[in-house]
Amino acid sequence: MARTQGSHSDITGPRVRAAALHLFAQHGYAAVSMRQIAREVGVQAGALYNYTPDKQSLLFDLMQTHMTELLAARDDMPDGATPVEALEHFTRLHLRFHSERPDEVFIAYMELRNLTPENFTKIEALRRSYEDSLETILRSGVSSADFEVSDPKIATMAVIAMLTGVNTWFREGGRLSLAEVEQIYWDMVRKAVGA
Repeated sequence: MARTQGSHSDITGPRVRAAALHLFAQHGYAAVSMRQIAREVGVQAGALYNYTPDKQSLLFDLMQTHMTELLAARDDMPDGATPVEALEHFTRLHLRFHSERPDEVFIAYMELRNLTPENFTKIEALRRSYEDSLETILRSGVSSADFEVSDPKIATMAVIAMLTGVNTWFREGGRLSLAEVEQIYWDMVRKAVGA
């Protein structure tokens, strides 16, 4: 399909994604129409289809981008650390990464139900990869007697839920800095796994 004359895909495409991100986070995926996204971008509704096949593709793209960026950040964590050091790196990475992306986090957790089964399977696989990396750290710590965790899978889910919950209340410029929040949460995570 040809683009509208005078349009710039390298400018409009990211604006479409940004508008969808903002509107989905503010109103919820189900309540947002392609017309609203077009209005936010400043283009005709029909022009959106030059940048995305449909609203479901936008939602999937936002979630997939979030997860692939998170996995890339995880892959950049230092290697060769002890289980305790690896857990601290994971904790701080999760908090920093998510604090910079509150809308993406909201959508990644609250809009899973709106994915098609095929798209849900793909996003769930990415999420599982991330969760597995924490579970591997916890299992390693149990094996080395650094952690006391009876069920590393449940502990993984509990730690991720605790860390992700920071986005519901933390605001830059609030009573605590992100560095202070990281330290408090690291202390809680460490104690939660018996380290």
